[in-house]
Amino acid sequence: MVARSKAIRTGSRKRVASRSRHTAALARLVESVREGAFVGIIKPGTEGAGGSTHAANPALKTIFGYPADTPESEVAPFAPERFADPMARAPFLDRLAVEGSLTDYLLRLRRFDGSPMWVEVTARSQGKSRGGLRVEALIRDISARRRMDDQSRDLYQQLIQAEKMAALGQTISGVAHELNNPLATILSWAERLSTKPLDEGVRSGIEVILGEAERAARIVRNLLTFARKRRSTRAMIDLNQIVSDTLARRTYDQVPTRITINTALASGLPPVLADAHQLTQVLLNLLTNAEQAMLSMGDNGNLVVRTWVDVERDAVSLEVTDNGPGIPSEIQSKIFDPFFTTKEVGHGTGLGLAVAYAIVQEHGGRIRVSSTPGHGATFVVELPVSGDERSVPKVSAGVSMEAVQGARVLLVEDERSLAAVVAESLVASGLVVDHAADGEEALSRLRQNSYDVVVCDLKMPRVDGMTLYRAIAATTPALARRVIFVTGDVAGTDAERFLEDSGCRWLAKPFRLGDLLRAVRETLG
Repeated sequence: MVARSKAIRTGSRKRVASRSRHTAALARLVESVREGAFVGIIKPGTEGAGGSTHAANPALKTIFGYPADTPESEVAPFAPERFADPMARAPFLDRLAVEGSLTDYLLRLRRFDGSPMWVEVTARSQGKSRGGLRVEALIRDISARRRMDDQSRDLYQQLIQAEKMAALGQTISGVAHELNNPLATILSWAERLSTKPLDEGVRSGIEVILGEAERAARIVRNLLTFARKRRSTRAMIDLNQIVSDTLARRTYDQVPTRITINTALASGLPPVLADAHQLTQVLLNLLTNAEQAMLSMGDNGNLVVRTWVDVERDAVSLEVTDNGPGIPSEIQSKIFDPFFTTKEVGHGTGLGLAVAYAIVQEHGGRIRVSSTPGHGATFVVELPVSGDERSVPKVSAGVSMEAVQGARVLLVEDERSLAAVVAESLVASGLVVDHAADGEEALSRLRQNSYDVVVCDLKMPRVDGMTLYRAIAATTPALARRVIFVTGDVAGTDAERFLEDSGCRWLAKPFRLGDLLRAVRETLG
């Protein structure tokens, strides 16, 4: 009997020793894993400590940024103050209580220093204890992975947007070209008539036609800009100067709208190689979009415009932030699409942000948006910094129209109504004008007469402008240097490369007669 009792005690001691060894091994394992391990009680509600901690491994302290010597009882990963979104704590505990376990549950928590991070929680609830849930949990920091996912998603959205642009570009280019010819005629005739003596009623009507034609022309220019179809003139510019000039120009608009604009422009900003007019258009479109969003709420708006240098990207950044209603997440991927607008019919074309996107892309940069509904929106434009300190081309002083009066001009234009008003304007300026309806007729006239300058459309039936130019260059090289082209669209075509190679002056339709006269004068000079 005694021997049996002794054997029982010996077996019991061995089992206790075995469990102790297993417990120690398990403890060493928990201490060595790279995921945070937590055992404790989590209490609902937002007041008090929110529970108690029975065990917390070193990895958990590292993830949350606690000092290494912090007692385990003070490590509280699920305390109310650890949640970046306080409203997310209750659903997390409710689900854990109902289902008993969670796998890879996503939470946005705060580290010991208050900085936010993303974690995945795999947890098991062992029932209620002292007014809370007894929980065993593994916590994994996935902040780096989330950043990579966000960057990949941003890149994906940029690629999708680029594909949309490419798909629509060809169609829009064709439509814009067809619109440009009649618009050029309307705009030119309205401009020409406005210079004549007219009674007050007729003059008022002409001014309305001129204004509306210019409005339509701006819409077409926006279409072509969005489709990357506009020629740009670039120079090394100061982005801060663009911001200051643009805001100064819009100051008069802010008084009745109760919008406050604050700026934070970084000093020592490096120059960027860009088209100043196009960047002004980008900023104006972003400002207009932000102002309309804030005014829709009826309260005083607060707009922040700031610039800074992004050293990692070797870029200069421009940010426009408003405190408007924000942009719902489901439409954020659509806001750069052409003709997409949330405004009422007649209050927007849906081209502003699409144009801004196209211009920034054309400059080798990128534009992105971030917004939380109800908390405003932020647009960031990034432009690459160029180490090439290019100088701005010098503009010659030119000559007056009186100095070139009597010069002979060959006007080659198949749109007869447009040709008529252009010819009348040139003649009124003291020039001698012959008109040819296409390139074939122009070749015939060139064989019969000599001319000082040729104004020629690029796209014409039978013999087009490029073919005509090559014929002129072969027979009269000096005249080839005095050819001015007018066209509705060239980008993405052989005409674009042709104009670059030839170095000829060219004007995009619809153009102002004054611009054409200046080009003729400078060419003759």
